[in-house]
Amino acid sequence: MNRKSWKPRKVVVIGAGAVGSTFAYSLAQAGLADEIALLDRAPDLVRGQVLDLGHGLPFFPTVNIKAGDYSDCADAHVVVVTAGAKQQPGESRLELLRRNALIVEEIVESIIRSGSEAVILMVSNPVDVLTWVANRKAGWSRGRIIGSGTVLDSARFRYLLSRHCLVDVHNVHAYILGEHGDSEFAAWSMTHLAGMAIDDYCPLCGRCADWARSRAEIERTVRDSAYHIINYKGATCYAVALALVRIVGAILRNQNSVLTVSTVLEGEYGLKGVCLSVPCVVNEAGVFRVMEGKLSPGETEALIRSAGILREAIAEFRGHNT
Repeated sequence: MNRKSWKPRKVVVIGAGAVGSTFAYSLAQAGLADEIALLDRAPDLVRGQVLDLGHGLPFFPTVNIKAGDYSDCADAHVVVVTAGAKQQPGESRLELLRRNALIVEEIVESIIRSGSEAVILMVSNPVDVLTWVANRKAGWSRGRIIGSGTVLDSARFRYLLSRHCLVDVHNVHAYILGEHGDSEFAAWSMTHLAGMAIDDYCPLCGRCADWARSRAEIERTVRDSAYHIINYKGATCYAVALALVRIVGAILRNQNSVLTVSTVLEGEYGLKGVCLSVPCVVNEAGVFRVMEGKLSPGETEALIRSAGILREAIAEFRGHNT
């Protein structure tokens, strides 16, 4: 990547709804960006969000927040795509996917026309399939278009483990892998608390009468978290915004952070041609390296099963678009 082609701390957010605006707010507070440009098909929504955010500038680290257009992508370091259609009553999952895929393809075309060399972070759901759609449309090198994947799911996992095990969440290292969806799974073999493998910690803890049952309950709670939040208040926005700040911060600061973003696999874990979440090193270029850790046989089966579900979704989508 030619560093002179982008401003190193400029972020474009495409989609000014609940997730996009909350992310812009969180990013501004974090002090990671010098410039944040918001885009949306609804210009009045963008104007309102920018005005509202602008009134908070006396309380933010210095940042320029503006209503933008696709020309802003030309010198952006990161473009975050949160835009997407909501599922309508009676609409099938495939119909929603097709509508959102068309939106994503239009967005990617516009980014390409701007001459952008940015990293694209896909957030719109279903994020794994739409990350695959964006990669296919752009034809860029692997790693430059990534999905938010299970970064948020992994944070939920760490939170629940910290509550259950009475350990500060910052000392819990744990990952949710696979699809950002119903086939995701907890990688217990990669789970550590303060440097101790979870299987070594649990006998010392003494809080689980039935650890297998507790594990299943924690994993199920992680998987169903979004459903509960949506039932309670209609949408998720705060935690996902913070997860996006974490990913974007790793890119802007060239941190080489290990995050479970969604990326195209090219043989890692025995999988090809599908986007899903595994531990990846994320830096200024996007995904720098896929970390091919050792999974248990059961976890390997779960990853293959998750990839199969995503392949079926892609095949169904392609079959209806030929």
